[in-house]
Amino acid sequence: MKLSSKTSNDISFEDFKTQIFSDYEIAVLSRTCSLMGRKEVLTGKAKFGIFGDGKELPQLAMARSFQDGDFRSGYYRDQTFMMALGLLKPKELFHALYATTDIEKEPMSAGRQMGGHFLTYSLNDDGSWRDLTQQKNSSADISCTAGQMPRLLGLAQASKMYRQLENVDSGKFSKNGGEVAWGTIGNASTSEGMFLETINAAGVLQVPMVVSIWDDGYGISVPNKYHTTKEDITKMLSGFQRDENHPGFELLQVKGWDYTALMHAYENAGDIAREEHVPVIIHVTELTQPQGHSSSGSHERYKSNERLEWEAENDCNKRFREWILESGIATDEELQTIEKRIKNEVRAAKKEAWAEYLLEHQQSKRTLVGLLEQAAQNSVNKTFLTKIKNDLIAVEEPVKKDLAVAGRKALRYLLGNETTEKRNLKKWIDRFLEETQPKYSANLYSELPNRASNIKAVKPTYDSNPEEVDGRIILRDNFDKLFEKYPEALVFGEDSGTIGDVNQGLEGLQQKYGELRVADTGIRETTIIGQGIGMALRGLRPIAEIQYLDYIFYALPTLTDDLACLRYRTFGKQKAPLIVRTRGHRLEGIWHSGSHMGGLIHVLRGMYILSPRNMTQAAGFYNTLMKSDEPALVIESLNGYRLKEPLPNNLGELCTPIGVVETLKEGTDITLVSYGSTLRIVLQVAEELREVGIDAEVIDAQTLLPFDIGHDTVKSVRKTNRLLIIDEDVPGGCAAYLLNDIVEKQGAYEYLDSAPQTLTAKAHRPAYGTDGDYFSKPNAEDIFEKVYAIMHEVDPEEYPKLR
Repeated sequence: MKLSSKTSNDISFEDFKTQIFSDYEIAVLSRTCSLMGRKEVLTGKAKFGIFGDGKELPQLAMARSFQDGDFRSGYYRDQTFMMALGLLKPKELFHALYATTDIEKEPMSAGRQMGGHFLTYSLNDDGSWRDLTQQKNSSADISCTAGQMPRLLGLAQASKMYRQLENVDSGKFSKNGGEVAWGTIGNASTSEGMFLETINAAGVLQVPMVVSIWDDGYGISVPNKYHTTKEDITKMLSGFQRDENHPGFELLQVKGWDYTALMHAYENAGDIAREEHVPVIIHVTELTQPQGHSSSGSHERYKSNERLEWEAENDCNKRFREWILESGIATDEELQTIEKRIKNEVRAAKKEAWAEYLLEHQQSKRTLVGLLEQAAQNSVNKTFLTKIKNDLIAVEEPVKKDLAVAGRKALRYLLGNETTEKRNLKKWIDRFLEETQPKYSANLYSELPNRASNIKAVKPTYDSNPEEVDGRIILRDNFDKLFEKYPEALVFGEDSGTIGDVNQGLEGLQQKYGELRVADTGIRETTIIGQGIGMALRGLRPIAEIQYLDYIFYALPTLTDDLACLRYRTFGKQKAPLIVRTRGHRLEGIWHSGSHMGGLIHVLRGMYILSPRNMTQAAGFYNTLMKSDEPALVIESLNGYRLKEPLPNNLGELCTPIGVVETLKEGTDITLVSYGSTLRIVLQVAEELREVGIDAEVIDAQTLLPFDIGHDTVKSVRKTNRLLIIDEDVPGGCAAYLLNDIVEKQGAYEYLDSAPQTLTAKAHRPAYGTDGDYFSKPNAEDIFEKVYAIMHEVDPEEYPKLR
């Protein structure tokens, strides 16, 4: 079912009546799905349910003002909106509840997300962009409350960019910046910092954004008085209201059961945002939540009888029905006919979805039962195998886990029994796991030919007598080449614009490319990342700058919950090729010399994490990333901007490969692995070790996610038989991750004659000053003595004890 784009201002009464009937059908359809969906959870068919009941009418109004090219950034209450635009069908809703892994049947995430999490497809099968101006778009939802807000800012800012930037190919992404970004959020979630930061940033940037606040008076069991100053978000945000002398927001408030007022409010909001590029907030009050927050509990536990009675009387669907009857638009009999028909349709959709979900599993069950029966016939463990078979037969509605458990356990009773029946069972299990695992694990990173790890290396080239320049000059000149080559590229962050970043890696570029493409921002890391995600979702190539690595934790929820898992949770249907630029490792003090790599490599799976040792390598990483379309975090070395490097003559073209280590010094006695700023110290120590007869091989890890795809490190260990990883992260951090990869994944344990070891920073944050650095992080003497101690253990006579 799909709404007409006509509004109440330009249609006849008959058309208006048709619109009312259509809207009522969608409202009833959505509510019926909510009611039946909850029952599916309570009967055990679905694991969890969260629905949009009580929010139907305002979503119908929003849908009528939503146009092709527009983007939604909402949350898990918006099923009516998706149904109104024809983007969600009842059967698909039930497939999502059952976690169907077929993307054709469960198009929102192929069972990876809970129900109620919505999206549209931005990509063709080959990873290229669809024409987003010819469809209605929804960015992919996340469960984290207010987590959709930072992204919303970027989606709206993209329209501003497309309206004002020149020479950008906007054909598939924008029609002169006329698109609106529509956000939705629950009243309680407006307490989150992400919401308030986004509102402030949108007011500063003046972007075409409409935020709907669905206010039902509660956040699960907690009433507004504990969430919101003055218990009213409109009053709380009143200072954001624009006036004749100051830009800001347009603030609207409307009751959630008032159909005509909702239609007018949304028409007005859409026009203001679309035409004037002014952000709008619509506070939708007096909404209800008839089934409580989710299937996990009942709202009767925390709402008074008076409140429950009020909610029953002011349910938006009930009030809509009463208004239709009072206005003479339809008779009670006509509405009952609609309600009965829709109830039958939803019941049929539910039944069909469950049958489709079971079919695949039941077919596999029959095959497996046959294989178990054959395997049991001549086995000494027939009794045990027969029990496994019968237990599986007793499972009337099997899931994939039931099949995997039965098959794999059966193999234990066939140990040493190399028969045809066992081989057939093993073959079935192997194929089943091989086919099933990707349904849950594919698309963490791009699997397409142009993925970043496939971009070939282009080494820096030099004139015969290259100029030695500060590392920042190499970065600056390389960014200059990139902005010239890619008109859709832009960079923004704290101090990135006027002064060209705190280390002058962007010096002079704002003057050359303008304030839109090289921009300053406020001190607000979360929405800097949100700007980048939203603009990347709409075809731009943003570089979001976080001033120091230590400050990235302000933005970490948005990075891990939204950006890093985007490709995974959308089953490869959306992408946001955002580059996050920052600087870290050694400099000064607790908050300007962080190297928290162990944490980042674990929570940012789905992003590339790159830690170049110098600015030439960093420039090559940026060039590589711009040739691909995946998100990455690039951590430049804080103490490297003023160090001299030879100036390459192929800036803008050189490419540092991703997932490839580099051997900087060959040796025969021990393999030393490091990265970033510490690597310079390791190279220095490797030369000092020659003086005592130790020939160390030095490897630059370079990319931490992914690390050493070609397993080159183990080739070094095979030669040296010893391994030391030097890392300025805390003990058990990144060094432990690298050790796990080299020893376990690459199999280096086979070639080790000494215990593999790590040398890391101390467990505390780095202290201030020269001495603070020396006694907090691995220094040259630490590295020398650690290597020497390993060699002393190998040959105490050749290498007598040092201390």
